Amino acid sequence: MNYLLTLPSMKKKILITGSNGLLGQKLLEQLANHPQFELIATAKGANRASETEGYSYESMNIADSKQVSEIIQKHQPHFIINGAAMTNVDACESERELCLALNVNAVKYLADAANAVGAHFIQLSTDFIFDGTLIGGMYDEEAKANPISFYADSKLMGEQVVQTFAHRWSIARTIIVYGVVSDMSRSNVILWVKKNLEEGKKINVVNDQFRTPTLADDLAKGCILIAEKEATGIFNIAGKDYMSIYELALKVADYWKLDASLISPSQSISLKQAAKRPPVTGLKIDKAQKVLGYNPVSFEEGLAAVEQQLIRFSK
Repeated sequence: MNYLLTLPSMKKKILITGSNGLLGQKLLEQLANHPQFELIATAKGANRASETEGYSYESMNIADSKQVSEIIQKHQPHFIINGAAMTNVDACESERELCLALNVNAVKYLADAANAVGAHFIQLSTDFIFDGTLIGGMYDEEAKANPISFYADSKLMGEQVVQTFAHRWSIARTIIVYGVVSDMSRSNVILWVKKNLEEGKKINVVNDQFRTPTLADDLAKGCILIAEKEATGIFNIAGKDYMSIYELALKVADYWKLDASLISPSQSISLKQAAKRPPVTGLKIDKAQKVLGYNPVSFEEGLAAVEQQLIRFSK
């Protein structure tokens, strides 16, 4: 009689940075107790996620090269997903040293640490690396970058660091990420529109900026698919529906049966923001769909998911 000895398959380790952020908490939700992966969550300071089981947590400041090296050496991850960044576009204009420290220098520290343990490095990037002047407005992974803000400059420099120094790498570009988690350090456009309309406040919303908004849960799934497939290169991980920010606001009003007459269309120039925004930057997701099997929800399905998340996290 032959007895087959089946050994349990070793889980691969994923270390994520920025685990207290919107994407970070979504990654944590999807990777905690994952059958294929062991999760190490990291962020600066204490763990703020409501989910505390099924992973280990380390406080890690990505701008501290020594700390980054020590923690990655300690855990020896197979994959590193860098979800930490300075993403306040206007603050990046005025706090340029901090922006470079978090969006460029820290990426180099993480790439070097990934190389030292043979990890696949997955970097998050943004549609803002484009100037938004492409006819038709839908950018694929091969489109030429032309940043028009310091934030965008820093994120493109981060991409270049990854491509120059990381041995095994992927870049996940995304756009207008929305969703709800247990600890919201900052709002997003969906929640901003909903809150103001519920309070009966009039709002001005730009009608000359077009995007493909992305549910944070889908972005997390896309990042995990990159790890599962061990796919390298650049991938657009975004929503499937293309619309102006004004249209987005009208859809939010319609979904929650709020007063759309409170929403006034406006031009970007009237906002007098410190940093320029690219006018039209939808992201084509054909490559991610074909290579990764990425399949994001529609915007309406995304709003339904937000409604369920608001109920869940209000308990």
